[in-house]
Amino acid sequence: MSAPREILVGVTGGIAAFKTAALVSDLVQSGVGVTVVMTGGARKFIGEATFRALTGRPVATRSFPRDDHPLGPHIQLARQAELLCIAPTTANFLAKAAHGIADDLLSTLLLSFTGPVILAPAMNKEMWTKPAVQRNVAQLREDGYHFVGPSEGWQSCRERGVGRMAEPAEIAAEVRRLLEQSKPV
Repeated sequence: MSAPREILVGVTGGIAAFKTAALVSDLVQSGVGVTVVMTGGARKFIGEATFRALTGRPVATRSFPRDDHPLGPHIQLARQAELLCIAPTTANFLAKAAHGIADDLLSTLLLSFTGPVILAPAMNKEMWTKPAVQRNVAQLREDGYHFVGPSEGWQSCRERGVGRMAEPAEIAAEVRRLLEQSKPV
């Protein structure tokens, strides 16, 4: 029997973070080992307890934990997983990723991670269409990142438009597709 596939799911601070719980649940139920990494902003939208219950694992939130990761969580977590999925991916996080800014655990982890990365953008329709956001997306595509969405639909700004995070099933399908293409670590 082979070991379960191991992935990281990064959660950034957008209202769509509630949909990430369904994504994580789907992946865990299909036998994927999931460790969740949350930004400070994400914790304002959804609680760590949700992801602890869904994964049966601690949630990583701090760049400098006490003794959990002697080499640093950004290194140890990156080495134990074969795929990183960031859902939702906010405009702020897209900018950090495109410019190599590492000022929290998730952005530092992204720079340490060597496997495939899936980004699931989620933001207001006006934000999504800004030239700066589109330049960041173009740079990240050029850098080899995989994108799922965003979709068109009802947004928390109470309007319809492009910028809504893709549905959890669509993101999970891309995770599975990329895992099938690669060998286990």
